[in-house]
Amino acid sequence: MPRNILRFAASLLLVAAIVALYRAIPQANNTTVALTLLLAVLAISARWGLAEATLASVAAVLGFNFYFLPPVGTFTIQEPQNQIVFIAFLVTAATASQLSARARRRTAEAEARRLEIQRLYDLVQTTMLTGNSRKTIGAFIQKIVQVFECRGAAFYHHPTGEFFRSGPETHPITDHDLRAAAEVPDASSDPVRDIATSPVRLGGRTLGGMALLGPLPTEPMVRAVANLLAISIEKARALEDASHAEAARQSEILKAALLDALAHDIKTPLTSIKAAVTGLISSPREPDRELLTIINEEADRLNQIAAEVIAMSRIEAGKVHLDKQPVDPEELLSNVLADLKPALHGRAIDVRFQPALPPAAADPEFIQQVVKQLLENAVKYTPATSPITVSAVQNNGKIVIGVADAGPGIEENERALIFDKFFRGRRHRFETKGTGMGLAIAKGIVEAHRERIWVESEPGQGSAFYFTLTPYGGRNL
Repeated sequence: MPRNILRFAASLLLVAAIVALYRAIPQANNTTVALTLLLAVLAISARWGLAEATLASVAAVLGFNFYFLPPVGTFTIQEPQNQIVFIAFLVTAATASQLSARARRRTAEAEARRLEIQRLYDLVQTTMLTGNSRKTIGAFIQKIVQVFECRGAAFYHHPTGEFFRSGPETHPITDHDLRAAAEVPDASSDPVRDIATSPVRLGGRTLGGMALLGPLPTEPMVRAVANLLAISIEKARALEDASHAEAARQSEILKAALLDALAHDIKTPLTSIKAAVTGLISSPREPDRELLTIINEEADRLNQIAAEVIAMSRIEAGKVHLDKQPVDPEELLSNVLADLKPALHGRAIDVRFQPALPPAAADPEFIQQVVKQLLENAVKYTPATSPITVSAVQNNGKIVIGVADAGPGIEENERALIFDKFFRGRRHRFETKGTGMGLAIAKGIVEAHRERIWVESEPGQGSAFYFTLTPYGGRNL
């Protein structure tokens, strides 16, 4: 209100200044005075609006009549010609004010529409979120407050019964308001409470009720926001369903691959055991030592397959519970080599230790399993003449344990897949026994320690597998 009073006063002062200026000029031309006053009225209308321009028009007409049309000093117009000039000026001033105000109003309306479109565009960006309904709704409600500069926004999600609120002043929006908004046919506003509500529906299905706490957008804009919210919720739900379907499909693929691998790997030792047992039963001689050795080795293979399946299941289920202790790297590797001595078949192992290595923070049982997997992998996939090197060094504050061979190496396109479940290299897929789970188990155990495992290899140059451990008392303990 004070600003409007100042504008009215400024309009009157401008007209008075023009009248006073031309009064000071002897024999001023009435046409010049009228045009100057008309331009002033147009300027006031363009700058401030119709009300100020109307007041300025009345003041200009009265001033022009009193000071410039004979008889001067009265509001009487004596000559018919001056009456025509007066009427023309009055009509022109009023019409120009109306046209200027209308143009200004349309400009303001166009700017308001542009702003609404920009705000809707900003809201559309929120619909590009990931497939999580709760996160999408929460982010959308927060975005409404930011974009429209409301004091608060809230939403009732009918399918789950949850309420989402954003803004520091949402307490005037009650749960009853939101539930009621979900049931009404269309958007509505309550100017007394400064609240706008709207149902949120998509395809005739009620998703909930939305409420905004002023300053309020127009009702069409409230409807548009509600429609965008409905689309966002439906899109997030569709992405969730697609994600669950894809996860189920991948799970079925993995199960099928696992069953196929197990069937293949279990069938071979069972066949050998069956043949050996049949030979022993039908033989009239004393038990054949060679056949008993086959039975023993193949039974060990079955036991190893079962152990790998159990270990992989525990890792995938997140049930690897570590008991970290100070582990001497040299003692760790010595114990593993002693356990694997029968499986090494006399193969020479070059062991290299950096002097004075600190103890590592690790679960002894699990970390021994990692080293065993890497050693068994090296023995399995490299020729008997290929030397194997086991090392332990300290580098950049980490203890790095490695198993390297001088075998055929790993092709570049297979290196990124080497730690995946059931993956086996193209050249050894049908030549070497195994389930393809060993390296995946090793990777899962190392990552459970919050450490890193990787491979360095070049075709024809051998392969080297490394993993890190943190010295006991370090950050990863």
